[in-house]
Amino acid sequence: MTTSRSAIHTIRLGPRTRRVVRSVARFVNPVTVQMAGRRWMPVLGVLHHVGRRSGQSYATPLGMRPLGDTFVMPRTFGEDAAWYRNVMAAGGGRVTYLGKDYTLVEPEVIDYTTAAAAFPRYERLQFRLIGINEYLRLRIAHSSATA
Repeated sequence: MTTSRSAIHTIRLGPRTRRVVRSVARFVNPVTVQMAGRRWMPVLGVLHHVGRRSGQSYATPLGMRPLGDTFVMPRTFGEDAAWYRNVMAAGGGRVTYLGKDYTLVEPEVIDYTTAAAAFPRYERLQFRLIGINEYLRLRIAHSSATA
């Protein structure tokens, strides 16, 4: 069940904060991508997406969890995150999680209540403490898991 857009609290970052986050990500993401998505790393997956304007391929390490035939990921930086905007523009992307690749489609924003079942208690607590109330859910396309 999704909620209306107005019922979900959006995190907004100022331009200075976005610049700092992007600068840090340039150094942290390449290292994190090497660990994320592996069989021994259930907290992080790698979201593979294409730039909506550049057409460039990106690999973004993200916290994510499977939930039924979907994947759920917190929208840490709200609707301003480039990965989120790219996935929404493309209508999906690909995820590497626990050593397997999944093609994901039908992105939709969901609220905390809907997403909570995907995450263990300690992660839910962290999300609440830092104010994450928005999540992106994507459905796994049929026959998309590979070994």
